[in-house]
Amino acid sequence: MHRYGSIALLVALAAGCACAQQTSPSPAPAKPDAPAERVMVYTVGPGFTAPEFQPLNISPIYTDKCKKKLDGNVKLSMLVDTAGQLRNIMFLKPLGTYLDKIALKVAGADRFKPGTLDGKPVVVAVSQDINIQSCIVESKDSPGVKTYSLQLRSNPVQKFVISPQPPVEAVLAPDVESWKDPNGGAPHIYHVGGGVSAPLALNSVEAKFSEEARAKKKSGECIFSLIVDAQGMPQDIQETKNLGYGLDENALAAVNQYRFKPAMKDGEPVPAKITVEVNFKFF
Repeated sequence: MHRYGSIALLVALAAGCACAQQTSPSPAPAKPDAPAERVMVYTVGPGFTAPEFQPLNISPIYTDKCKKKLDGNVKLSMLVDTAGQLRNIMFLKPLGTYLDKIALKVAGADRFKPGTLDGKPVVVAVSQDINIQSCIVESKDSPGVKTYSLQLRSNPVQKFVISPQPPVEAVLAPDVESWKDPNGGAPHIYHVGGGVSAPLALNSVEAKFSEEARAKKKSGECIFSLIVDAQGMPQDIQETKNLGYGLDENALAAVNQYRFKPAMKDGEPVPAKITVEVNFKFF
């Protein structure tokens, strides 16, 4: 099985984040049981000045060992907070590939000069189209086993548009992997219901029959529990019902490509646990 990594990319993004956070610290994440602080969201109008993008130089790695090119466009929605940091980053048009993860990392590293209303910083809703050109690079580790990494061939091309119909107000999600406790404690995961909306699938992939299952005409369903994080990515996927015959691996590969609009609670995207059924039917 190929292992795709992005170590070189993530190191570059981390360095950019650290630099920006020194000059524009973001608010500390709220405790799960703390009351949500709602903020007004602004768009074009009298006295309004749009946020000004301050691009980072991610230093792409150019290589002549490109095994396969992997390119595409990912569209995201987000809020620019009063410190110029992107918050509530969510998919509008995902690809269902590893490029979605790169797009989230790039957006998470972006910084802006905040938008203003009558000279005062305000929260602004924007959408972003990110064009990513990457390359799957083959290498060998010390035992001689082939490994694969995903590296950028050029800086991502980012285009921002002010959202014409933003929410009137919102709650700013923490700028961390909010399905995890940053202090190493038990993660705070929501369950659908009681004011928490269900995640909505934006991208789903049909799982493939294995040759063994096709030969034996095996059908049925695999069931997975997973966490949809606050950005709409599947996390902590656990199989609770298996079929064998190679179908479990194919089902897991499909679920890993699912993308969602995350669960929402009082206007804030939150991580939620859901169950997914992958059906295999013979016709």
